[in-house]
Amino acid sequence: MPRGDRLRAIMTRHVGSGAMPGLVALVVGRGEVRVEVIGTMAFGGGAPMRRDTLFRMASMTKPIVAAAAMILVEECFLRLDDPVDPLLPELAGRRVLRSVESELDDTVPARRAITLRDLLTMRMGIGAVGAPPGRHPIQRAIDAAGLAPGPVGPAFGPDEFMRRLGALPLVHQPGEAWMYHTASDVIGVLIARATGQPLGDFLRERIFEPLAMRDTGFHVSVPDLPRLPPAYDPTGAIQDPGGPGSLYARPPAFESGSCGLVSTADEDLAFCRMMLNRGEGILSRPSVELMTTDQLTPEQRCGPHCFLGGHRGWGLGVAVTLRRHDLHEVPGRFGWDGGRGTSAYTDPREGVIGVLMTQRSMDSPAPPPAFRDFWTAAYQAITDG
Repeated sequence: MPRGDRLRAIMTRHVGSGAMPGLVALVVGRGEVRVEVIGTMAFGGGAPMRRDTLFRMASMTKPIVAAAAMILVEECFLRLDDPVDPLLPELAGRRVLRSVESELDDTVPARRAITLRDLLTMRMGIGAVGAPPGRHPIQRAIDAAGLAPGPVGPAFGPDEFMRRLGALPLVHQPGEAWMYHTASDVIGVLIARATGQPLGDFLRERIFEPLAMRDTGFHVSVPDLPRLPPAYDPTGAIQDPGGPGSLYARPPAFESGSCGLVSTADEDLAFCRMMLNRGEGILSRPSVELMTTDQLTPEQRCGPHCFLGGHRGWGLGVAVTLRRHDLHEVPGRFGWDGGRGTSAYTDPREGVIGVLMTQRSMDSPAPPPAFRDFWTAAYQAITDG
């Protein structure tokens, strides 16, 4: 079999195994676009998968919201190292736990204010705690406040989100440790307050419309609901029914900068092309270079190894590969995955972009077999065949 044909064969095997009902895979490189649309929209048959199927982006929202923040940095509405307190007073005067095991009142003062750089690098001091659920008091408090990281955003509005977040102590000093997820939701609120408009409106005006990402947003309009399929958990049970019964069939109470967007494979590809092309009218080249440069210390990279794997760092809103770890892990490659079953990375050295959209949620931070096999086959797809 020619290497260029392996991508379809390999991804067809994953659909045929019952891991997922269908998928859309795009690979761009060397002037060529390869598209594979495989399977159906739902288990048990039904409509075939479509190239313009709408997928829940989950954490692939994070790079887009980081780019939006950098637009405001370039326009001097925000600055990377200024405190965010003027726009987010709920985060002023932080207290910090003495240790992750501490009771909530066992705290010390924060040594400094939280900055936008802390948010973009996920070093604001609070987020996903790397321990079994409910082990530590802070985890139980985060859960009780409705702020636990998950596949959908909070069930309340941004002001209430900030009020609840501001009532909790930080787990680490600002800038000290990488903690996943929560900072991107805070960035979304910061953008909305800095611009005086909802996050979704700013994203649409400054990123989605210029890049012709017309289907990307925080909810799906009624005419487009047939393109939103069910979402499944790792066991094959339905997490979200899709269509009119979906959570995404109406505007959310909270437009989540961590996990809220819905999009298509081609529209996320448009965002990735913009980043590959050094900003392409959305951002400047220095902004893209800064976003895609690792910002973590060696100690910070080792801490969250379950997410970053020891061979990747974190820039401003994206993961960055630091060393050759696998066939596809080229130093300088950047992007991120979505826990609902999506993945998009850009390799500026080879000029390769890959986007994989599925409906099966991940069951751990480690990439599932379908992701790993997609990236193994992606480079072959544009080198032969």
